[in-house]
Amino acid sequence: MSHRKIIRISLLSAICLSALATGANAAGFYIQEQSVKGLGAAFSGSTTSIDDASTVYFNPAGMTKLEGAQINAGVNLLIPRAELDDTGSTFNGAAVGGDSGGNPYDPTPVPNLYAVMPVIDNMLWAGIGVGAPYGLASDYGDDWFGRFDSIETELEVINIAPSLAFKATEWLSIGGGIDIQYADAKLTSAVSDTVAEGQSSLKGDDWSAGYNIGVLIKPMETTEIGLHYRSAISHELDGNIEVSGLSGLVPTAPNFATGGTADLDLPDLATFGIAHQLTPELRLMGQATWFGWNNFQAITAVSDAGTELSSVTQNYQTTWAFAIGAEYDVNETWTVRGGYQFDQTPTTDEFRTSRTPDGDRNWFSAGATYHMTPQIDLDFAATYIDVAEGEIDVSRNSGLAQVSADTDGSVGILAVGLNYKF
Repeated sequence: MSHRKIIRISLLSAICLSALATGANAAGFYIQEQSVKGLGAAFSGSTTSIDDASTVYFNPAGMTKLEGAQINAGVNLLIPRAELDDTGSTFNGAAVGGDSGGNPYDPTPVPNLYAVMPVIDNMLWAGIGVGAPYGLASDYGDDWFGRFDSIETELEVINIAPSLAFKATEWLSIGGGIDIQYADAKLTSAVSDTVAEGQSSLKGDDWSAGYNIGVLIKPMETTEIGLHYRSAISHELDGNIEVSGLSGLVPTAPNFATGGTADLDLPDLATFGIAHQLTPELRLMGQATWFGWNNFQAITAVSDAGTELSSVTQNYQTTWAFAIGAEYDVNETWTVRGGYQFDQTPTTDEFRTSRTPDGDRNWFSAGATYHMTPQIDLDFAATYIDVAEGEIDVSRNSGLAQVSADTDGSVGILAVGLNYKF
């Protein structure tokens, strides 16, 4: 990792650093797709009803329900779409010009891998999971109307989660683990000194850690209650900033390449779920998740010398997601499931950016498990997410650029997974 050293001779570097934290901290960047079986029911039963190794991520206490050592591998193909319509973007008081940017997203696979095993009979379990719970890749091109807000965004967060679970009684299990995270980001946007238009870029990465803990309660034979908490994790991204392509004629807006730091504050999450076995074949599930996005109130850029370059208010809001779903055992070979989720956005019209053209989301999911053999299960899932329309109205480039747009979007997801029992 390298450090960035930023001198306060212009606000261009602060703008670039601000873009980093803005892009990395929106609910749209939280990737729930860490279990194919969970996805099939819109994650309505992720703390109570995932009966494979992927329970490590959503509630490690669920390991005590499993049938011996097993591994689980899944891949989720995310197919996002965003459409931004210019509603009067300007630079220095005149229309900025440029195309619409098209759909900035490409289909992106999100893989995950889990392994669990009993350590002492079925009382103490150990597991590990590897996934990517936050991330996004978008590219509008360098000639679209919102280029002073963003051009390219790449964010990837890899999470490694060693975990333990203990079956305290027949009705209570406790589990938890450490979340070891690697975050890597690259962002670009346009800048101008009013004489020439150039480009700013930032690259940074960091390792950090947090924890998660969960419980699984079975108050009666047909009902289970799951609770899970995942701590907030703060990354301090170290990397390089570069501004190039400017005229060099404006002393307060030079070309440069240097270093510094910017924080990436990921939220804490608290989840409550309940599942009820209505009949021997049918299970009903419901779940609520709270996201602590309120810890992200401002973006602060700091030089390696300790000088605060800027602090931009973001005013992110805490959010909730609510999900309901059901599973039905058709026969010994097939289990089908489905679910719906409403997922709030933490962004507001005043501060929303084109890096995260986010809105409230409605999830519609369906899935199935094919019990191929006593050892092998194949999971399938498909989801459609409707992203509500929103507005972007932000000032960039030291106030010279005004980016204004209406947003609309959706996400399609296709997933397949395999669970192998030893």
